[in-house]
Amino acid sequence: MLENRFPNVKVIQSEVKQLKSKEHCILTGDGSQHVYEKLCLCAGAKPKLICEGNPYVLGIRDTDSAQEFQKQLTKAKRIMIIGNGGIALELVYEIEGCEVIWAIKDKAIGNTFFDAGAAEFLTSKLIAEKPEARMAHKRTRYTTEGRKKEAQTKSGAGNLGSALGPDWHEGLNLKGTKEFSHKVHIETMCEVKKIYLQEEFRISKKKSLPFPRDRCNQSVTTDKAWPVYVELTNEKTYGCDFIVSATGVTPNTEPFLCGNNFDLGEDGGLKVDAQMHTSVSDVYAAGDICTASWPPSPFWQQMRLWTQARQMGWYAAKCMAAASLGESIDLDFSFELFAHVTKFFNYKVVLLGKYNAQGLGSDHELMLRCTKGQEYVKVVMQNGQMMGAVLIGETDLEETFEHLILNQTDLSSYGDLLDPNIDLEDYFD
Repeated sequence: MLENRFPNVKVIQSEVKQLKSKEHCILTGDGSQHVYEKLCLCAGAKPKLICEGNPYVLGIRDTDSAQEFQKQLTKAKRIMIIGNGGIALELVYEIEGCEVIWAIKDKAIGNTFFDAGAAEFLTSKLIAEKPEARMAHKRTRYTTEGRKKEAQTKSGAGNLGSALGPDWHEGLNLKGTKEFSHKVHIETMCEVKKIYLQEEFRISKKKSLPFPRDRCNQSVTTDKAWPVYVELTNEKTYGCDFIVSATGVTPNTEPFLCGNNFDLGEDGGLKVDAQMHTSVSDVYAAGDICTASWPPSPFWQQMRLWTQARQMGWYAAKCMAAASLGESIDLDFSFELFAHVTKFFNYKVVLLGKYNAQGLGSDHELMLRCTKGQEYVKVVMQNGQMMGAVLIGETDLEETFEHLILNQTDLSSYGDLLDPNIDLEDYFD
Protein backbone atom coordinates (compact mmCIF):
# COMPACT_ATOMS: atom_id res chain seq x y z
CA MET A 1 0.00 0.00 0.00
CA LEU A 2 2.81 2.44 0.90
CA GLU A 3 4.74 1.44 -2.20
CA ASN A 4 1.75 2.34 -4.39
CA ARG A 5 1.47 5.80 -2.85
CA PHE A 6 5.21 6.54 -2.64
CA PRO A 7 7.31 5.07 -5.49
CA ASN A 8 10.56 5.85 -3.60
CA VAL A 9 9.55 3.56 -0.70
CA LYS A 10 10.29 -0.17 -0.68
CA VAL A 11 8.69 -2.30 2.07
CA ILE A 12 10.50 -5.47 3.17
CA GLN A 13 8.39 -7.64 5.44
CA SER A 14 10.92 -9.61 7.44
CA GLU A 15 12.48 -9.53 10.90
CA VAL A 16 16.00 -8.21 11.47
CA LYS A 17 18.46 -10.92 12.49
CA GLN A 18 21.61 -8.82 12.83
CA LEU A 19 22.91 -5.30 12.40
CA LYS A 20 26.47 -5.00 11.07
CA SER A 21 27.06 -1.30 11.61
CA LYS A 22 30.71 -1.32 10.50
CA GLU A 23 29.69 -2.81 7.14
CA HIS A 24 26.57 -0.60 7.02
CA CYS A 25 24.22 -3.52 6.42
CA ILE A 26 21.45 -5.51 8.11
CA LEU A 27 20.66 -9.22 7.79
CA THR A 28 16.98 -10.21 7.71
CA GLY A 29 15.16 -13.42 8.54
CA ASP A 30 14.63 -14.33 4.90
CA GLY A 31 18.42 -14.54 4.41
CA SER A 32 18.73 -11.21 2.59
CA GLN A 33 21.34 -8.54 3.21
CA HIS A 34 20.45 -4.85 2.90
CA VAL A 35 23.07 -2.12 2.64
CA TYR A 36 22.27 1.36 3.96
CA GLU A 37 23.81 4.83 3.99
CA LYS A 38 21.81 5.92 7.02
CA LEU A 39 19.62 3.76 9.23
CA CYS A 40 16.87 4.63 11.69
CA LEU A 41 15.89 2.03 14.29
CA CYS A 42 12.20 2.24 15.18
CA ALA A 43 11.65 -1.21 16.70
CA GLY A 44 9.62 0.13 19.61
CA ALA A 45 9.40 -1.71 22.91
CA LYS A 46 8.17 -5.07 24.15
CA PRO A 47 5.93 -5.71 27.14
CA LYS A 48 7.39 -6.66 30.52
CA LEU A 49 5.37 -9.81 31.09
CA ILE A 50 4.91 -10.80 34.73
CA CYS A 51 5.43 -14.45 33.69
CA GLU A 52 7.02 -15.67 30.47
CA GLY A 53 5.71 -18.81 28.79
CA ASN A 54 2.41 -19.05 30.71
CA PRO A 55 -0.50 -19.55 28.25
CA TYR A 56 -2.87 -17.71 30.62
CA VAL A 57 -0.74 -14.54 30.81
CA LEU A 58 -1.37 -12.15 27.93
CA GLY A 59 0.59 -8.97 27.21
CA ILE A 60 -1.11 -6.29 25.11
CA ARG A 61 1.38 -4.23 23.16
CA ASP A 62 0.53 -4.38 19.45
CA THR A 63 -2.44 -4.88 17.14
CA ASP A 64 -1.96 -8.66 16.93
CA SER A 65 -1.96 -9.17 20.71
CA ALA A 66 -5.03 -6.90 20.97
CA GLN A 67 -6.87 -9.16 18.53
CA GLU A 68 -5.87 -12.22 20.58
CA PHE A 69 -7.12 -10.49 23.73
CA GLN A 70 -10.52 -9.86 22.12
CA LYS A 71 -10.74 -13.53 21.14
CA GLN A 72 -9.97 -14.71 24.68
CA LEU A 73 -12.35 -12.19 26.26
CA THR A 74 -15.41 -13.52 24.40
CA LYS A 75 -15.14 -16.73 26.46
CA ALA A 76 -14.24 -15.12 29.79
CA LYS A 77 -16.30 -14.60 32.93
CA ARG A 78 -13.50 -13.05 34.99
CA ILE A 79 -10.06 -11.68 34.18
CA MET A 80 -7.31 -10.07 36.23
CA ILE A 81 -5.42 -6.99 35.03
CA ILE A 82 -1.96 -6.33 36.47
CA GLY A 83 -0.54 -2.83 35.99
CA ASN A 84 -1.43 0.82 36.35
CA GLY A 85 -0.49 2.49 33.07
CA GLY A 86 -2.42 3.70 30.03
CA ILE A 87 -3.43 0.32 28.61
CA ALA A 88 -4.68 -0.89 32.00
CA LEU A 89 -6.71 2.31 32.46
CA GLU A 90 -8.36 1.92 29.07
CA LEU A 91 -9.07 -1.78 29.53
CA VAL A 92 -10.80 -1.62 32.91
CA TYR A 93 -13.28 0.94 31.60
CA GLU A 94 -13.91 -0.51 28.15
CA ILE A 95 -14.44 -4.17 29.13
CA GLU A 96 -18.09 -5.18 29.53
CA GLY A 97 -19.80 -8.42 30.53
CA CYS A 98 -16.80 -9.72 32.44
CA GLU A 99 -15.67 -9.35 36.04
CA VAL A 100 -12.37 -7.50 36.28
CA ILE A 101 -9.99 -7.66 39.22
CA TRP A 102 -7.44 -4.89 38.86
CA ALA A 103 -4.23 -5.22 40.88
CA ILE A 104 -2.00 -2.13 41.15
CA LYS A 105 1.14 -1.52 43.19
CA ASP A 106 0.22 2.10 43.93
CA LYS A 107 -2.27 3.70 46.32
CA ALA A 108 -4.38 5.13 43.48
CA ILE A 109 -5.19 4.34 39.86
CA GLY A 110 -3.31 5.89 36.94
CA ASN A 111 -0.19 6.73 38.92
CA THR A 112 1.78 7.31 35.70
CA PHE A 113 -0.51 10.16 34.73
CA PHE A 114 -2.45 11.35 37.78
CA ASP A 115 -2.20 12.35 41.40
CA ALA A 116 -4.55 10.98 44.05
CA GLY A 117 -7.12 13.75 43.47
CA ALA A 118 -7.49 13.04 39.76
CA ALA A 119 -7.56 9.30 40.49
CA GLU A 120 -10.47 9.77 42.90
CA PHE A 121 -12.30 11.89 40.30
CA LEU A 122 -11.97 9.09 37.73
CA THR A 123 -12.72 6.22 40.12
CA SER A 124 -16.27 7.48 40.62
CA LYS A 125 -16.78 7.02 36.88
CA LEU A 126 -15.35 3.53 36.97
CA ILE A 127 -17.90 2.17 39.44
CA ALA A 128 -20.88 3.77 37.66
CA GLU A 129 -22.80 2.40 34.67
CA LYS A 130 -21.81 3.46 31.15
CA PRO A 131 -24.99 4.78 29.52
CA GLU A 132 -23.47 7.86 27.97
CA ALA A 133 -22.42 8.16 24.35
CA ARG A 134 -18.73 7.92 23.54
CA MET A 135 -16.73 11.12 23.43
CA ALA A 136 -16.48 12.41 19.86
CA HIS A 137 -13.04 12.39 18.22
CA LYS A 138 -11.71 15.82 17.23
CA ARG A 139 -8.52 14.57 15.62
CA THR A 140 -7.23 12.14 12.99
CA ARG A 141 -8.13 8.53 13.77
CA TYR A 142 -5.63 5.72 13.23
CA THR A 143 -6.78 2.25 12.16
CA THR A 144 -5.27 -0.86 10.58
CA GLU A 145 -6.37 -2.37 7.28
CA GLY A 146 -5.03 -4.02 4.17
CA ARG A 147 -2.43 -6.70 4.79
CA LYS A 148 -3.24 -7.45 8.45
CA LYS A 149 -4.16 -11.12 7.93
CA GLU A 150 -1.12 -11.73 5.76
CA ALA A 151 1.09 -10.08 8.37
CA GLN A 152 -0.37 -12.27 11.11
CA THR A 153 0.39 -15.49 9.25
CA LYS A 154 3.94 -14.40 8.45
CA SER A 155 4.81 -13.17 11.92
CA GLY A 156 6.01 -15.62 14.53
CA ALA A 157 4.69 -15.82 18.05
CA GLY A 158 7.57 -13.74 19.45
CA ASN A 159 7.48 -10.99 16.83
CA LEU A 160 5.94 -7.61 17.54
CA GLY A 161 3.25 -6.25 15.24
CA SER A 162 2.14 -2.66 14.62
CA ALA A 163 2.03 -0.32 17.61
CA LEU A 164 -1.42 0.08 19.13
CA GLY A 165 -1.86 3.80 18.63
CA PRO A 166 -4.47 5.96 20.38
CA ASP A 167 -7.55 4.23 18.93
CA TRP A 168 -6.49 0.61 19.43
CA HIS A 169 -9.69 -0.57 21.14
CA GLU A 170 -12.14 1.28 18.86
CA GLY A 171 -12.63 -1.63 16.46
CA LEU A 172 -12.63 -4.35 19.11
CA ASN A 173 -15.63 -5.91 20.80
CA LEU A 174 -14.41 -5.99 24.39
CA LYS A 175 -17.28 -8.03 25.81
CA GLY A 176 -17.24 -11.14 27.97
CA THR A 177 -19.92 -13.77 28.52
CA LYS A 178 -22.10 -11.81 30.98
CA GLU A 179 -24.82 -9.23 30.36
CA PHE A 180 -23.84 -6.51 32.85
CA SER A 181 -22.01 -3.33 31.83
CA HIS A 182 -18.80 -3.39 33.80
CA LYS A 183 -17.86 -4.79 37.19
CA VAL A 184 -14.43 -3.82 38.51
CA HIS A 185 -12.75 -4.55 41.83
CA ILE A 186 -9.44 -2.78 42.60
CA GLU A 187 -6.71 -4.26 44.79
CA THR A 188 -4.21 -1.49 45.66
CA MET A 189 -0.66 -1.56 47.07
CA CYS A 190 0.02 -5.10 45.87
CA GLU A 191 1.86 -7.08 43.23
CA VAL A 192 1.76 -10.66 41.96
CA LYS A 193 3.34 -13.10 44.41
CA LYS A 194 2.67 -16.35 42.54
CA ILE A 195 0.61 -17.72 39.65
CA TYR A 196 -0.92 -21.19 39.89
CA LEU A 197 -2.39 -23.33 37.15
CA GLN A 198 -5.59 -25.17 38.08
CA GLU A 199 -3.95 -28.44 39.15
CA GLU A 200 -1.14 -26.67 41.03
CA PHE A 201 -3.71 -24.68 42.97
CA ARG A 202 -5.71 -27.78 43.86
CA ILE A 203 -2.60 -29.48 45.23
CA SER A 204 -1.63 -26.37 47.22
CA LYS A 205 -4.96 -26.58 49.10
CA LYS A 206 -5.11 -22.77 49.16
CA LYS A 207 -8.46 -20.96 49.06
CA SER A 208 -9.42 -18.34 46.50
CA LEU A 209 -11.73 -15.41 47.16
CA PRO A 210 -15.00 -14.86 45.30
CA PHE A 211 -15.51 -11.60 43.44
CA PRO A 212 -16.51 -8.98 46.06
CA ARG A 213 -20.19 -8.06 46.03
CA ASP A 214 -21.06 -4.73 44.49
CA ARG A 215 -22.90 -1.78 46.02
CA CYS A 216 -26.32 -3.25 45.25
CA ASN A 217 -25.29 -6.56 46.87
CA GLN A 218 -26.13 -8.32 43.64
CA SER A 219 -25.04 -11.89 43.16
CA VAL A 220 -21.84 -12.32 41.21
CA THR A 221 -20.02 -15.25 39.67
CA THR A 222 -19.78 -18.07 42.19
CA ASP A 223 -16.29 -19.30 42.87
CA LYS A 224 -15.45 -22.30 40.71
CA ALA A 225 -12.47 -24.12 39.32
CA TRP A 226 -10.66 -21.45 37.31
CA PRO A 227 -7.96 -22.12 34.70
CA VAL A 228 -5.46 -19.91 36.57
CA TYR A 229 -5.10 -18.41 40.05
CA VAL A 230 -3.16 -15.34 41.19
CA GLU A 231 -1.79 -14.94 44.69
CA LEU A 232 -1.11 -11.27 45.50
CA THR A 233 1.40 -9.86 47.97
CA ASN A 234 -1.52 -8.70 50.16
CA GLU A 235 -2.20 -12.43 50.75
CA LYS A 236 -5.40 -12.40 48.67
CA THR A 237 -5.87 -15.03 45.96
CA TYR A 238 -8.30 -14.86 43.03
CA GLY A 239 -9.13 -17.28 40.27
CA CYS A 240 -9.75 -16.07 36.71
CA ASP A 241 -9.92 -17.14 33.06
CA PHE A 242 -6.72 -15.33 32.13
CA ILE A 243 -4.38 -12.55 33.24
CA VAL A 244 -3.53 -9.34 31.36
CA SER A 245 0.02 -8.18 32.06
CA ALA A 246 0.11 -4.40 31.56
CA THR A 247 3.18 -3.60 33.62
CA GLY A 248 5.08 -1.40 31.19
CA VAL A 249 7.56 -1.97 28.41
CA THR A 250 11.27 -2.31 27.81
CA PRO A 251 13.07 -0.95 24.70
CA ASN A 252 13.32 -3.59 21.97
CA THR A 253 17.07 -3.27 21.43
CA GLU A 254 18.09 -6.95 21.49
CA PRO A 255 18.33 -7.57 17.71
CA PHE A 256 20.78 -4.67 17.28
CA LEU A 257 23.24 -4.85 20.19
CA CYS A 258 25.44 -7.81 19.27
CA GLY A 259 28.72 -6.61 17.73
CA ASN A 260 27.74 -2.93 17.90
CA ASN A 261 28.97 -0.34 20.38
CA PHE A 262 25.72 1.42 21.32
CA ASP A 263 25.54 3.67 24.37
CA LEU A 264 22.49 2.67 26.41
CA GLY A 265 20.40 4.74 28.79
CA GLU A 266 19.51 3.66 32.33
CA ASP A 267 16.18 2.38 31.00
CA GLY A 268 17.93 0.21 28.40
CA GLY A 269 17.12 2.42 25.42
CA LEU A 270 19.60 3.48 22.72
CA LYS A 271 20.93 6.90 23.69
CA VAL A 272 20.28 9.56 21.04
CA ASP A 273 21.46 13.15 20.82
CA ALA A 274 19.48 16.21 19.74
CA GLN A 275 19.72 15.04 16.11
CA MET A 276 18.29 11.56 17.03
CA HIS A 277 21.72 10.09 16.26
CA THR A 278 22.94 7.11 18.32
CA SER A 279 26.55 6.53 19.39
CA VAL A 280 27.05 4.38 16.26
CA SER A 281 27.93 6.16 13.02
CA ASP A 282 25.01 6.72 10.61
CA VAL A 283 22.52 4.94 12.89
CA TYR A 284 19.59 6.93 14.25
CA ALA A 285 16.77 5.82 16.53
CA ALA A 286 13.28 7.08 17.33
CA GLY A 287 10.34 6.16 19.52
CA ASP A 288 10.25 3.66 22.38
CA ILE A 289 13.58 2.06 21.45
CA CYS A 290 15.55 5.22 22.18
CA THR A 291 16.44 7.29 25.23
CA ALA A 292 16.61 11.06 24.71
CA SER A 293 20.03 12.14 26.04
CA TRP A 294 20.13 15.80 25.14
CA PRO A 295 19.60 18.49 27.86
CA PRO A 296 15.79 18.64 27.94
CA SER A 297 13.58 21.70 27.98
CA PRO A 298 12.34 22.61 31.49
CA PHE A 299 8.83 21.59 30.38
CA TRP A 300 9.52 18.34 28.52
CA GLN A 301 10.22 14.75 29.54
CA GLN A 302 10.36 11.54 27.56
CA MET A 303 7.53 9.06 28.05
CA ARG A 304 7.01 5.96 25.97
CA LEU A 305 3.77 7.11 24.40
CA TRP A 306 2.51 6.63 20.86
CA THR A 307 2.18 10.37 20.18
CA GLN A 308 5.76 11.08 21.28
CA ALA A 309 7.11 8.18 19.21
CA ARG A 310 5.38 9.62 16.15
CA GLN A 311 6.95 13.05 16.77
CA MET A 312 10.38 11.47 17.17
CA GLY A 313 10.03 9.50 13.94
CA TRP A 314 9.02 12.58 11.99
CA TYR A 315 11.91 14.59 13.43
CA ALA A 316 14.45 11.78 12.91
CA ALA A 317 13.54 11.68 9.21
CA LYS A 318 14.26 15.41 8.95
CA CYS A 319 17.58 14.97 10.75
CA MET A 320 18.66 12.14 8.45
CA ALA A 321 17.72 14.11 5.33
CA ALA A 322 19.60 17.16 6.62
CA ALA A 323 22.70 15.09 7.47
CA SER A 324 22.71 13.61 3.95
CA LEU A 325 22.97 17.18 2.65
CA GLY A 326 25.72 18.06 5.13
CA GLU A 327 23.39 20.26 7.16
CA SER A 328 22.03 20.25 10.70
CA ILE A 329 18.67 21.42 12.01
CA ASP A 330 17.47 22.88 15.28
CA LEU A 331 15.68 20.72 17.81
CA ASP A 332 12.03 20.45 16.85
CA PHE A 333 9.49 22.60 18.70
CA SER A 334 7.54 19.49 19.77
CA PHE A 335 10.34 18.86 22.32
CA GLU A 336 9.87 22.28 23.96
CA LEU A 337 6.71 21.31 25.84
CA PHE A 338 5.44 17.90 26.84
CA ALA A 339 1.86 17.64 25.58
CA HIS A 340 -0.28 14.52 25.48
CA VAL A 341 -3.97 14.30 24.64
CA THR A 342 -5.84 11.06 25.28
CA LYS A 343 -9.10 9.67 26.64
CA PHE A 344 -9.68 7.82 29.89
CA PHE A 345 -13.09 6.70 31.17
CA ASN A 346 -14.70 8.66 28.33
CA TYR A 347 -13.13 11.92 29.55
CA LYS A 348 -10.82 13.99 27.41
CA VAL A 349 -7.45 14.11 29.20
CA VAL A 350 -4.72 16.68 28.47
CA LEU A 351 -1.30 16.53 30.14
CA LEU A 352 1.02 19.54 29.76
CA GLY A 353 4.61 20.20 30.86
CA LYS A 354 5.58 19.01 34.33
CA TYR A 355 2.01 17.90 34.96
CA ASN A 356 2.96 15.85 38.02
CA ALA A 357 5.67 18.30 39.18
CA GLN A 358 8.33 15.92 37.81
CA GLY A 359 11.78 17.04 38.99
CA LEU A 360 10.50 20.11 40.82
CA GLY A 361 11.00 18.68 44.31
CA SER A 362 8.99 20.37 47.06
CA ASP A 363 9.51 23.85 45.59
CA HIS A 364 6.13 24.13 43.92
CA GLU A 365 2.46 24.63 44.67
CA LEU A 366 -0.73 23.23 43.18
CA MET A 367 -3.95 24.92 42.18
CA LEU A 368 -7.05 22.73 41.82
CA ARG A 369 -10.56 22.99 40.47
CA CYS A 370 -12.95 20.06 40.43
CA THR A 371 -16.57 19.73 39.39
CA LYS A 372 -17.71 16.20 40.13
CA GLY A 373 -18.60 14.28 37.00
CA GLN A 374 -17.59 17.16 34.70
CA GLU A 375 -14.02 18.39 35.02
CA TYR A 376 -10.80 18.20 37.00
CA VAL A 377 -8.15 20.89 36.56
CA LYS A 378 -4.75 20.89 38.26
CA VAL A 379 -2.06 23.50 37.69
CA VAL A 380 1.55 23.18 38.87
CA MET A 381 3.08 26.54 39.81
CA GLN A 382 6.65 27.52 40.70
CA ASN A 383 7.76 31.05 41.58
CA GLY A 384 4.51 32.45 40.20
CA GLN A 385 4.92 30.73 36.84
CA MET A 386 2.98 27.81 35.40
CA MET A 387 5.08 24.67 34.94
CA GLY A 388 2.47 22.06 34.06
CA ALA A 389 -1.20 21.12 34.10
CA VAL A 390 -3.66 18.22 34.09
CA LEU A 391 -6.99 18.84 32.36
CA ILE A 392 -9.75 16.23 32.56
CA GLY A 393 -13.04 16.92 30.79
CA GLU A 394 -14.01 19.57 28.24
CA THR A 395 -12.18 22.47 29.93
CA ASP A 396 -11.09 24.36 26.76
CA LEU A 397 -8.05 25.55 28.70
CA GLU A 398 -5.28 23.58 26.96
CA GLU A 399 -4.28 26.23 24.42
CA THR A 400 -4.25 29.02 27.01
CA PHE A 401 -2.19 26.97 29.47
CA GLU A 402 0.21 25.90 26.73
CA HIS A 403 1.01 29.56 26.00
CA LEU A 404 1.30 30.44 29.71
CA ILE A 405 3.80 27.62 30.28
CA LEU A 406 5.93 28.35 27.22
CA ASN A 407 5.92 32.14 27.74
CA GLN A 408 6.57 31.74 31.50
CA THR A 409 4.16 34.60 32.21
CA ASP A 410 4.39 35.90 35.79
CA LEU A 411 1.01 34.97 37.24
CA SER A 412 1.71 35.81 40.89
CA SER A 413 -0.50 38.91 40.82
CA TYR A 414 -3.56 37.21 39.33
CA GLY A 415 -4.86 35.47 42.47
CA ASP A 416 -7.01 32.40 41.87
CA LEU A 417 -6.34 31.50 38.26
CA LEU A 418 -8.93 28.73 38.32
CA ASP A 419 -11.88 30.84 39.48
CA PRO A 420 -14.73 29.50 37.28
CA ASN A 421 -16.11 33.05 36.96
CA ILE A 422 -12.98 34.20 35.11
CA ASP A 423 -12.73 33.50 31.39
CA LEU A 424 -9.01 32.69 31.25
CA GLU A 425 -9.06 32.00 27.54
CA ASP A 426 -10.43 35.48 26.82
CA TYR A 427 -8.27 37.21 29.46
CA PHE A 428 -4.93 35.92 28.14
CA ASP A 429 -5.89 36.01 24.47
